[in-house]
Formats: sequence, C-alpha cells, structure tokens
Amino acid sequence: MNRNKQISPRSTTRLLAMALLLAAAFSGIAAAQPAAVGGGSNVAPSAQPGPGAAQAASPFENMIRTFQENYRLGPADEIALRVKGEPQYSIEKTKVTPTGSIYHVLLGDVQVIGMTLDQAREHLTKELREYLKDPIVTISLLEAVSAKFAVFGDVAHSGVYAMARPMNVLDAIGAAGGFAITGSQDNVEVIRQLADGSVQTKRVNVKLILKGKAKADENIALQPGDLVVVHGNFTKTLGKITAIAGFGSLTSFITLGSR
Repeated sequence: MNRNKQISPRSTTRLLAMALLLAAAFSGIAAAQPAAVGGGSNVAPSAQPGPGAAQAASPFENMIRTFQENYRLGPADEIALRVKGEPQYSIEKTKVTPTGSIYHVLLGDVQVIGMTLDQAREHLTKELREYLKDPIVTISLLEAVSAKFAVFGDVAHSGVYAMARPMNVLDAIGAAGGFAITGSQDNVEVIRQLADGSVQTKRVNVKLILKGKAKADENIALQPGDLVVVHGNFTKTLGKITAIAGFGSLTSFITLGSR
C-alpha cells in the first residue's frame, strides 16, 4: 500500500502552469472595490411585502436580487440610463468604455467602473442636478460581461468565466463542464473575498442538492469574484499550488469588473 504517493514532475508542472496562467490573467483586470453605500443594501419601502404578500422570496428571486445588488460595472457592460420626463437626456443603450466611463450629452465622460447599479444611479443623479431640477434617474443592466467567477478543482474545465447572469453553484459547475470522475459532489466550497479583505468559505453538498434533499438556500447564489472549488484528487495538491502562486492571487484577482 503506497501511502506516500509521489506527484510526477510532469503533473506538477502542469498544475503550476495552470495556477500561474490563472494569476496572470487576473492581474490585468484587478480593480479596487468601492465600499457599499450606506454600509449595506437598502430596500425601498415600496419593495416591502404587503399584508397579503408572501413573506419569503423564492430562491430564484433571491439570486436575482443578490446579482443586481452586488454586480459592479466594468468595461463592455451595456446599460440603459433613463431620466424621468427627460427623453432627450436618457440613453437607451450604452457600453462602458475600456477606461470605465460612459458618455452623457450633458455631463461628458462619467466614470462608473467598479460601481454597483445603485451607486451609479446616485452618482449620475448628483451630477445631473447641476443641469436639471430634481432628476429621477434609473440605471438598468442590459448586458453583463465584465464580472468574473472561477471554478477550480476536479471539474471538466477549470477556469475563469464571465458572470453574465444570476448564477448559483450548480450553474457554475455546469459552466465548467460538470464534475470530473474524480470530483467529490459532497465536498464543494465557495470562496469569497469580502470588502474588508477577509476570506469567507462556504461548503456546499451538491449531492444533496441534486437529490432534492437540500434546503433551497444551500445552492448558494454566486457573487462576482467568487471561486468555486470542487474537491477531489486534484485538490489534494491545491496547497502546493497556492503556496507557490499565493492564495490571494487566486481570489483577489477574480475581479468584479475587468479593465
């Protein structure tokens, strides 16, 4: 019985190359993450459930809300900017430029990179007050292409993927081609870097989710920048890779908006 199985030089080289390429890809898109406005998400009174409404939102509604609240704008994202009662100053479709700005006829180039939709709305409302009386601005995300998430470990295709829509853990694994034969369905982790720089890890038992035996919220809604790790034979060597490439490079460089 071979307790000390050696990793072949060829295998180690392949794993190291993958980690370094992943870190290099992220290094060109790293961006600072602005702090959340007001210390968190504020729900308008009109959004509160009425007396006859359901008390709990569905998992799908929660996933959409999580995506919209946490998505940060980046280059090539497409948005609509509407000013109530001012169609001449509204924009039905515009893309964030590579430098992180959009063009408005009154304001010129306005930086929106790294902002959530609410932060962009507040910023543009403030700027437009210089020209319009009490403008009411709405921002809609039409196409999301800049936010990223990564799937690493025992899946068919480890890598970094665009988060173009609300996604959960199952969606992420599906985007990576599904579990490899060596992948452990009951040992999946979602690693998330928080605004204060700390790292949060949540374990997910996908096997229970697939069998319909898990709670609805256990199929975690992803946030841009999340790293999904599927444990198995591959991830036994994950410690060796992160020791060389640096764990932070595998998480902090998965940005909320590429440059």
